[in-house]
Amino acid sequence: MERRQFLQQGSLAGLSTLAFSSVTAAASRTSADGKVFNMNYAPHDGMFKNSAGENVLDQIKFMYDQGFRAFEDNGMMNRDVAEQEKIGNLLAKLGMHMGVFVIDGGDNWKTSLTTGKQEFKDNFVKVCRKSLETAKRVNAKWATFVPGYFERNLPIGIQTANVIEALRLAAPILEPSGLVMVLEPLSDNPDLFLRTAEQTYMVCKAVNSPSVKILYDIYHMQRNTGNLIPNIDLCWSEIAYVQIGDNPGRKEPTSGEINYKNIFKHLHTKGFTGVLGMEHGNAKPGKEGELALIKAYRESDDFL
Repeated sequence: MERRQFLQQGSLAGLSTLAFSSVTAAASRTSADGKVFNMNYAPHDGMFKNSAGENVLDQIKFMYDQGFRAFEDNGMMNRDVAEQEKIGNLLAKLGMHMGVFVIDGGDNWKTSLTTGKQEFKDNFVKVCRKSLETAKRVNAKWATFVPGYFERNLPIGIQTANVIEALRLAAPILEPSGLVMVLEPLSDNPDLFLRTAEQTYMVCKAVNSPSVKILYDIYHMQRNTGNLIPNIDLCWSEIAYVQIGDNPGRKEPTSGEINYKNIFKHLHTKGFTGVLGMEHGNAKPGKEGELALIKAYRESDDFL
């Protein structure tokens, strides 16, 4: 399932009256427990809309009650300023971390920076400056960037150099604020330039900036390369953010083939204290599915 598709996918029909009562009671027990997870998982808007309603602020409060201490929102830059400020204020009040939002200038899903053309570099610099405004409102420390598609008319080395050159333009813009652009290798389709963690590692090393690092999305890396834990170790010095999604299906841990308990334990052992974004859908519909998702995270987080 592509990123854009699963973010637009809603949950299915609700439960019966009896099931609703049971789910509500279960939610109360989960909330009353108040146990914070061992790792800092970040749900996204819509993940708990059946339990908390459509309002993103109510959803964030629900996330907090379930023990989550972070929130990520790919579309944050597209929200109006007032809503960004409300989200930022609520996260600060609750002591929650803001996870990634996407630095989106419209070129992320087409051939752009690989070409080396000035028009794309100019737009990239412009959107990087704009991202600082969003980051300040919500106190974000990380922002995702995808450098677009291959330019089929250029050798891969030239394309790589073009991307590195563009990212070097962004680095001095981001560094003073502390915002880290995390580059995400993806598996959505074979036209995307960044495909593997080790390729992204090479790009980050060449840019040589604390504000240009790797977003290691476990779902995408399972699909593209596998060998998850060894590749985490190989690229460790450049990994700043992690995202989650089981495979197949891109749903919560325990729904597919990936042993997330082992991966979470490994990250914990390595001292990872950053955010792990829950960039996936729900395996089951409605409130029942949302509670099942929380249960799956409790099970996978139980590694100590």
